Amino acid sequence: QVQLVESGGGLVQPGGSLRLSCAASGTIFSINAMGWYRQAPGKERELVARITTDGSTNYADSVKGRFTISRDNGKKTVYLQMNSAKPEDTAVYCCHARMKTVWRPYEDDYWGQGTQVTVSS
Repeated sequence: QVQLVESGGGLVQPGGSLRLSCAASGTIFSINAMGWYRQAPGKERELVARITTDGSTNYADSVKGRFTISRDNGKKTVYLQMNSAKPEDTAVYCCHARMKTVWRPYEDDYWGQGTQVTVSS
């Protein structure tokens, strides 16, 4: 069994900061890219940030300069540091990882259950 568990969501005031974490666990053989997606009510899911195994990153234009994605390969964890939060950042944030387990010879996509982030005064 493989799972991704997010933590760190909640309520933050505009201009404030929040840090999301996502830890992978289970019978993992290897982890490739990891990332964060979000979905606001009435909108499609969108990529927020993504990081590869060598640390290369890419961000949605709407969060560039405000959000930072990082990962700790030893802890199988990916982080999203959210600074200068805006009301339009309000959404359910989901962790994603491209992983290979000990049971399958190829990679699959895995998703966390999601964590709510609300930016409001």
